Amino acid sequence: MRAYVELVRAPAALTVLGDTVAGAAAAGNPLRGRRVLLPLSSAALYWSGMALNDWADRDLDAVERPERPVPSGRISPRRALIVATGLSATGLGLAAWAGGRDALRVAVPLALAVWSYDTVLKNTPAGPVGMAACRALDVLLGAGAAGSRSALPAAAAVAGHTLGVTALSRGEVHGTSASTARTALGGTALSALAAVAGPSASRRDRLAGLVAAAGYVVTVGRPQLAAVRAPDAASVRTATKAGVHGMVPLQSALAARAGSLAGAAAVALALPLARRLSRKVSPT
Repeated sequence: MRAYVELVRAPAALTVLGDTVAGAAAAGNPLRGRRVLLPLSSAALYWSGMALNDWADRDLDAVERPERPVPSGRISPRRALIVATGLSATGLGLAAWAGGRDALRVAVPLALAVWSYDTVLKNTPAGPVGMAACRALDVLLGAGAAGSRSALPAAAAVAGHTLGVTALSRGEVHGTSASTARTALGGTALSALAAVAGPSASRRDRLAGLVAAAGYVVTVGRPQLAAVRAPDAASVRTATKAGVHGMVPLQSALAARAGSLAGAAAVALALPLARRLSRKVSPT
């Protein structure tokens, strides 16, 4: 079981649940009734991407990360592919049950984007853009196809953050350049501004959004600044891990500004748990 937990980076799914919360809040379409299952659909699709990642990277990981489940022999490549396929089907099934055709109109492109990223785009210059598209679609899943236009600014904020973190993560093994780290840091600043820009339902919502956005900047910006100063592999790994966890306060800021304080609080609770569990299973 431990090998499968590592294969899908199970605890890291806690940083995905808030995508749909932020999207639903932005579209004014709360997660009620069956729609509360949409975050679980996101988690299943995220896990499928992690399993597929290790299947696609099995030869490279044999050299650079031999401790991972597939190259270490704890899980066969065939089994990893089966897990990825099963989780994709589960994610689509949950989306259909939770939101019907409206949710499937976003979930199907999201699943296709996940598979395209892992099997085609990841090791190309378009890789970071492909990953950013996955997270943008995940936000739109919460809004549904009908509410996607209203949720586009929130999706853009999450996509911008993802773009910078993904570009930076390419240096986890061999390090990166100071310019790449600087670009990621600039993206963090822009995502924070995007999270607090625009109208709020009340001053209380605005204040809560600002507090969460400040937490996001501190969580992500400090290690990214350290990577700018010393862009070695260790600093990049630290900044990437912080970027993964930093998605949570960003989602919380987006939900709060849109008027969903309860959703923002629920999302924020995932951060300490994600940090604790990441000490046992790496999110990257």
